[in-house]
Amino acid sequence: MHRIVVVGGGAGGLELATRLGDRYGRGKRAENASVQVTLVDRYPTHVWKPLLHEVAAGSLDPFTQELPYAAQARWHGFDFQQGELTKLDRAAKRITLSAIADDDGAELLPQREIGYDTLVIAIGSTTHFFGVQGAKENSIALDTVPQAERFRKRLIAACVRAEYRTEHLGEQKAAQPQGEALDFAQAQAQAEAQAHAQAAAAQPDGPRIQVAIVGGGATGVELSAELRNTAHVLSAYGLHKLDPRHDIGIVLIEAGPRILPALQERVSTATTELLTKLGVQVMVGETVAEVAPGSVRTASGKTLRADLTVWAAGIKAPAVLGELDGLPVNRLGQLLVRRTLQTEIDDDIFALGDCAACPWPGNERNVPPRAQAAHQQASFLLRVIADRLAGRPLQEFTYRDFGSLVSLGHFSAVGNLMGGVIGGSMLIEGLFARFMYMSLYRLHIAALHGYARMVLDTFAHWLHRTTSPRVKLH
Repeated sequence: MHRIVVVGGGAGGLELATRLGDRYGRGKRAENASVQVTLVDRYPTHVWKPLLHEVAAGSLDPFTQELPYAAQARWHGFDFQQGELTKLDRAAKRITLSAIADDDGAELLPQREIGYDTLVIAIGSTTHFFGVQGAKENSIALDTVPQAERFRKRLIAACVRAEYRTEHLGEQKAAQPQGEALDFAQAQAQAEAQAHAQAAAAQPDGPRIQVAIVGGGATGVELSAELRNTAHVLSAYGLHKLDPRHDIGIVLIEAGPRILPALQERVSTATTELLTKLGVQVMVGETVAEVAPGSVRTASGKTLRADLTVWAAGIKAPAVLGELDGLPVNRLGQLLVRRTLQTEIDDDIFALGDCAACPWPGNERNVPPRAQAAHQQASFLLRVIADRLAGRPLQEFTYRDFGSLVSLGHFSAVGNLMGGVIGGSMLIEGLFARFMYMSLYRLHIAALHGYARMVLDTFAHWLHRTTSPRVKLH
């Protein structure tokens, strides 16, 4: 029995486990050797991470898009174990998984050990706060569905409070007889109103609600555009009577000279123009020095009001990778791997996706942390594991850059296409770019379920959207 364990059910890890299960799963044989495939993840369900900005904006209900790992395992012949990787014993070829508790805090699954012959680590990345004072405590990251849901609920609550505060306090002031004593609740409400007024005093013509997004990469840009759409839809549904363009401000803060620094300058310029048309304030060359409750302070001395702050300024590998029995990591905590995707000191351990520092020949940097890279590496490892089981020499991974696309919500999309195929790049935007962006998720669904089920899934979700609000309102 050759035991293959894949840790991490993200885009790359789940695709790899699914395809391994289809080829070597229960009841199947590989080169006369029985193979067992196990997927490990700390959560019970999978949601494609590039969709989290839509979850945060409320334009996507995660419960209609999530995929239970246990169901996928049953359909495709692999096993699923829920738990978080906490320890690695390379000599004994075992990993340790954390205990799992239910919603009431009672232990659901105890701490366990799982043996492996081939281990693939694909646990993705987490938010990098760069040691900025107050950033971790006073801002929201978008690494998981619970974080995205937390931001969405706080946004709706902020809109409701802003509307109620203005209307209720105005009526209260008109009805209050001069000289009458205020009770505690009235005094507290007036104190909150005064605090809000003082915060807005620095921006007398500013919005009644302001969202600050730190980081001008793909996540920050996509969230800013999606939030503008959310503001319009919330207003249309009557959840609040705020002006969606002037009363809800969105500020995108980037430390570099331009947003989308990983893409070509013309893509960045086109995106900046589109965001400006949407009423998003783009601030470049501003490094955030402190995040406080209700405000963001930059290194240049500017203080911005922020009712909600999202941190999307960078990523790093999970800290546990630096504690895995001596496996070498780089300054971002990523596992150092060779072009075969094997770790530098252990041929039985592979890594893919955001958590792997994979060389990119001909480039000064490693393979970028993108969903397309994880997809390519999953397909590559399927072939490598077949060679490994058959005792053949392993191939080397070559990354092909097909370009990048950035969604601007229902308004548009922009990006450069086919960069690694035609030798240059082609700037695309508008409806065609939006269609190409949407097709990326559909290709992910096809990799998990096949093209026939992908078509049915697309149709089913289209029907659901026609009978549901465009923004989740609760």
